[in-house]
Amino acid sequence: MIDKIEHLGIAVKDLKTASKTYEKLLGIKPYKEEKVESEGVTTLFFQTGESKIELLEASNPNSAINKFIEKKGEGIHHIAFAVKDIKAEMERLRSEGFKLLNEEPKKGADNKLICFVHPKDNHGVLIELCQDAE
Repeated sequence: MIDKIEHLGIAVKDLKTASKTYEKLLGIKPYKEEKVESEGVTTLFFQTGESKIELLEASNPNSAINKFIEKKGEGIHHIAFAVKDIKAEMERLRSEGFKLLNEEPKKGADNKLICFVHPKDNHGVLIELCQDAE
C-alpha cells in the first residue's frame, strides 16, 4: 500500500545552480548530498514538511538523468511514493499489470530501497517506490 508522496525528483543540468534556486524558493538549505554511482547521479535533498524535493544531476553521460534532460530538458523526473513493504508492493503492482523497471528492490539515495514503475503504465509519469533500508 502507498503511504504518502516521499519526494519529487527533479532533473537538473547543474546541481549547484539549481540548489541556489531551491534554497531561495523554499527558504531552507539542503540536508544531504549523495552520489549514487549505480544510477550515475548526484542527488541533493531538501526537506519540506513531510515530503522532500530531490534534485538529480547526471554524473556521467550515460545516466538516465542525462538522457532525460537531453530528450525533455530539466524538470520533474519522477514521483516517489513511500511504502512499508516494497517487495509486497512490487508484487501487487505486477499482479495489477504494471511493468517494473527492476526485478528486485535496489539501493537508492537517502538510505532507501527503491523500484521504478514504467512511465508508459502511468500516463507518462515515472513512479518510484521507496522503503527505508534497515
